[in-house]
Amino acid sequence: MSNLPRCVPLAREPLTVDQAAGVVPLLRAIADPTRLRLLSLVLSHEGSEACVCDLLPHFDLSQPTISHHLKVLHDAGLLDREKRGTWVYYLARPEAIAALGTLFTLERPAPSLAGAGT
Repeated sequence: MSNLPRCVPLAREPLTVDQAAGVVPLLRAIADPTRLRLLSLVLSHEGSEACVCDLLPHFDLSQPTISHHLKVLHDAGLLDREKRGTWVYYLARPEAIAALGTLFTLERPAPSLAGAGT
């Protein structure tokens, strides 16, 4: 998925219906504890990428279940995947992570400097 929604900080202006609809798949994908942990493991792994074999030991789940959760993260646009030999590596998409971060940024106008220091 290369068409990530443009995430406008919630505190800056109200989201339009289309903006909200575009962000929901990202939020749904990370609303599951297993997927949130998987994303965290991939992000914190060297190079922000991890093989399924690196992720399996962190869960008491089957490989197909882990793969399903990774597919959800991939389909939402949070992860890319790359097959290397028999293993699939998942790579964090920095632009998607940044978009999520932007959504929750509190943007406030800079304080006025008028009259300061006089």
